[in-house]
Amino acid sequence: MFSAEREELQRRLGELEPHDMKTIKQHAVDVTLDPDTAHPKLILSADGKQVKHGDTRQNLPDTPKRFIKFIFVLGREGFSSGKFYFEVQVKGKTGWTIGVAKESVDRKEQVYMDPTYGFWTIWLRNGTYQALAGPPVPLSLKGTLQRVGVFVDYDTGLVSFYNACCGDHIYSFTNVSFTEKMYPYFSPGLNGGGTNSSPLVISPVHVCPIK
Repeated sequence: MFSAEREELQRRLGELEPHDMKTIKQHAVDVTLDPDTAHPKLILSADGKQVKHGDTRQNLPDTPKRFIKFIFVLGREGFSSGKFYFEVQVKGKTGWTIGVAKESVDRKEQVYMDPTYGFWTIWLRNGTYQALAGPPVPLSLKGTLQRVGVFVDYDTGLVSFYNACCGDHIYSFTNVSFTEKMYPYFSPGLNGGGTNSSPLVISPVHVCPIK
């Protein structure tokens, strides 16, 4: 079963082999955070490129787009076809969740960040990286992630994650049946008394030095 799944993944990747970041980065998009979706305890930078968790709940209107139960925020622009790629700096953080979410995700009640609820994500929690694929899948990585790349091929149902600093493939969700707009998704994690105060930063797409 594992072998068949791996073959299917490679078939879907086609020319986009895990190490072929040059090709993948041709699909880079300019992502900006949507303040109308941000949980009231999230602090966004003026340019909409950074987000962190604050200690004080801001007095913001509870609009239909806003997440209330969990500290999530989406990108402004959704995608309903084609391919797109973006990168997020996670340097200095002890917890975060990054990926994509469908437009109709529940923004008011308790949800789980897995495909059943419309999320395709990976996270860092308690020193462990996992893909949230229903039962979490532990991820074996070389070193600590500094920058995460997210690639989506809407038409073939593929969501892939990369170590953007070296091009290593981290994990892929395959055979996804997208039926609505997909949005970049971010959660910087709780502040943790200052231990996780660094922001998530949507970064310009470029080649990082390998350390």
